[in-house]
Amino acid sequence: MILWFGKKKKLEEAKAAGEAMKAPELTAEEIAAQEAAAREKEEIERKVAEANRAWEERQRREAQEAEDEAVRAKAAAELKLLEERREHERLRAEAAEAARLAAEAEANDPGLFGRLGEGLARSTAKLSEGIAALGRRKLDEDTLEELQDLLITSDMGTRVAARVTKGLAKGRFDKEISGDEIRLALAEEIEEILKPREKLVDFSDGPRPRIVLFVGVNGSGKTTTIGKIASKLKDQGAKALLVAGDTFRAAAVEQLKVWGARADIPVLAKDTGADAAGLVYEAVERAKAQDLDLVLVDTAGRLQNKAELMSELAKVVRVVRKIDPDAPHDVILVLDATVGQNALSQVEAFRHTAGVTGLVMTKLDGTAKGGVLVAIAEAYDLPIHFIGIGEKAEDLRPFSAEAFAKALVGIKAP
Repeated sequence: MILWFGKKKKLEEAKAAGEAMKAPELTAEEIAAQEAAAREKEEIERKVAEANRAWEERQRREAQEAEDEAVRAKAAAELKLLEERREHERLRAEAAEAARLAAEAEANDPGLFGRLGEGLARSTAKLSEGIAALGRRKLDEDTLEELQDLLITSDMGTRVAARVTKGLAKGRFDKEISGDEIRLALAEEIEEILKPREKLVDFSDGPRPRIVLFVGVNGSGKTTTIGKIASKLKDQGAKALLVAGDTFRAAAVEQLKVWGARADIPVLAKDTGADAAGLVYEAVERAKAQDLDLVLVDTAGRLQNKAELMSELAKVVRVVRKIDPDAPHDVILVLDATVGQNALSQVEAFRHTAGVTGLVMTKLDGTAKGGVLVAIAEAYDLPIHFIGIGEKAEDLRPFSAEAFAKALVGIKAP
């Protein structure tokens, strides 16, 4: 038996014997032939290498050219897309500016200014008389305190009254001031509070169908407001569906049907006592199927302190969100100007229950408590879209901070 190291030894002996063997001698011709073969092989390998390099260079060049062409095509496409976007934004900005100017002109036209002033006459009468009595007096602590009391009794609230009088005193304290100067200064201070809340709502923007809920207490003017807005939108070419979600009041359903007939807009309604959430769900599905722009939902009037009614409103919101997680896209709270400071608690309650996104204040054509809108603007960061100054469709106007502030303090229309 040969051990493993014995095998290794025999292998080494064999190698040594092989190395000791002499290489056979070659003739001159054989050596020359070998050298020629080596040179030929070397030349072939050189040519092959050159061909490979040339092929690789051509491939790189063609790839670069193709890449450059693709880059140029991509850049051209991106530039075209950018130009199209800019043009779209330009056209949209022009349309938005035109709408803004039209709304501003509508909100500030002399007819509205005069109507609003007349509507607020009862609240401005006492304020105007008080301001006139303060004229030609020094604007000292006593005068400012009297003015602050006047503002509070005009339903602006203590916070607004304190802010406005503080602003009025800047640069004018302890100086004689006329009644007209006080009015102008007050209008400026009130406009400063209201201006950030002045916002024209563009119902054509955003998703389709755009779902808009109108909420508020009984008698606030929701149904009438929806009818007026629907009439305006119809004139602008919108395709809308009105939803009689106030299934508790047959009168509300009939009232909405009348507005729908006037504007030639379909109204979806059910029998009295029907499930409002189910009705709204059906309305949204129908709007999608018919490719409509808007779904305007009238909800049942409810008191903000009635938990079961507010819970039902929350259910409507939940059901709508099953169809569209972002819906409702607008929740507009309709406020009655005649309720005064109670409007603040309404805003608070509906804001939490339904996620209010904007406000409409109605009945400003016959109230002594219009100043509460200033208090609301001071307390809540909610846009004010419209104000109502009458029963006709044209009496619902875009909110103007300037016109409202001037009318409130008794400055007459130009």
